[in-house]
Amino acid sequence: MATSLLQMQAITKDFPGVRALDNASFEVRPGEIHALCGENGAGKSTLIKILGGVYPYGTYNGSLRINDTEHQFYAVRDAERAGIAIIHQELALIPEMTVAENIYLGREPRRFGVIDRQRLYHEAGELLSQFGLANPLQKPVYELGIGQQQLVEIAKALGRSLQSGNALLLVLDEPTAALTESEVGILRQILTQLREKGVACIYITHKLKEIFQIADRVTVLRDGETVATQSVRSAECTEDLLISQMVGRELTTFFPKRRAHVASEHNVNPEEIALRVENLSTYPSEPPRLENVSFEVRRGEILGIAGLMGAGRTELISTIFGAYNDKWSGEIFIEGIRLQIHAPREAIQQGMALVSEDRKRYGLLLDVDVTHNMTLASLGLSADLTSYGIINHNAASEKSGHYVDSLQIKTPSLGVPVNHLSGGNQQKVVLGKWLMTHPKVLFLDEPTRGIDVGAKAEIHALMAKLAEEGVAIVFVSSELPEILGMSDRILVLHEGKITGEFTNDNLTQEEILRCAAGA
Repeated sequence: MATSLLQMQAITKDFPGVRALDNASFEVRPGEIHALCGENGAGKSTLIKILGGVYPYGTYNGSLRINDTEHQFYAVRDAERAGIAIIHQELALIPEMTVAENIYLGREPRRFGVIDRQRLYHEAGELLSQFGLANPLQKPVYELGIGQQQLVEIAKALGRSLQSGNALLLVLDEPTAALTESEVGILRQILTQLREKGVACIYITHKLKEIFQIADRVTVLRDGETVATQSVRSAECTEDLLISQMVGRELTTFFPKRRAHVASEHNVNPEEIALRVENLSTYPSEPPRLENVSFEVRRGEILGIAGLMGAGRTELISTIFGAYNDKWSGEIFIEGIRLQIHAPREAIQQGMALVSEDRKRYGLLLDVDVTHNMTLASLGLSADLTSYGIINHNAASEKSGHYVDSLQIKTPSLGVPVNHLSGGNQQKVVLGKWLMTHPKVLFLDEPTRGIDVGAKAEIHALMAKLAEEGVAIVFVSSELPEILGMSDRILVLHEGKITGEFTNDNLTQEEILRCAAGA
């Protein structure tokens, strides 16, 4: 038996103006879980797209061998026939189709040449049950949150691999970015079961703790080059070592030190209150529903919103922003002025900004260049950008260039489509777009999801800087260390209700989880 299942040697891949991979090498052994990590833009996704046939043979230099046999993949199906199944960071689901239809897309069970829907839904249910997953089989995918969509994608790839019977290698690109802790635990169990069956796994993640929980070895990429491969069981292999290998420098702290902006409810100056929400309730046809949610945020304060998936965190900030549901009651005040917000444009005009959890679906026009994306929210707000409905392109380029420089966005030019940028740089473009509106209240929904530790540290530093400048920040995160590290106060939601409110003074993760579970 070959000692290496996969060998990718001296891989070089160029894009216009950028070398994504530079003589990179990567090796996976049979039945191992091999973590692949690096900053956004390090070349991880490019390497995997070469392995999966997305970038066909001839568009890159280097060799690819499976079980000591050289392979040349010209299409995705070539990789699948060789036993490789890949879940890319960009979900490949059809929004209008149901969960079950997506899981069996392209391999639907048939009877007399016609899709056997009864069997399709039965087998999809059995598959989800086998992996301990729960999803409404007949619900269209577009009605699911990003985390639930991720689980559907995972089930789809696992089902395809197991059905083929020749599954050798499963590749997961940021599989847990949108998952809760319990769902991450289910995924670990699935990977352990596959490893026992001899199936190897390439596991790409920015969450370094996961590497030590599940992986056997880890390879680090930096600037398109292979930096190191090491056993995670080695005493020398630590989070600090991986971080220094990934970013080429030591990060002295994950969360910036800042002056906590907290005041008791008995001595708050009303003029300091940037946002006040009173008795906010929503009336959607299905949960999550918000029930009588009231809170306030002061200028220069970071208010963390914690809770489990489905608790109503995204629904809360989206409703305030006018983007989620028009069927709501309650009162919203900005700097003491009562507002009626029914559309995002109205919220933007009143000084609100929202960085959504799904930047590719709601935050960016992927095929459009950096300048157009950066100025999109400001059109109509700034006389410098538009005059009589006509865009001033020189002013747009100048303003965009300012935020590209200040946010240290890595892009070959302002005219490059944002889908050519790494995930971290795409997120910075979204942030730059909203900062250009000069918001009074900034809503951040999972702002560091799916980005590397270096980009996370930069976004944390930006949050602290904006707070010091007086911007009120409402901050949603599923990562409790991040909530605790960045928030002045923390609200906890459970089933659409506030079950806890804390000042961040010796607060523990256990206290937050207790409230998040409704205990």
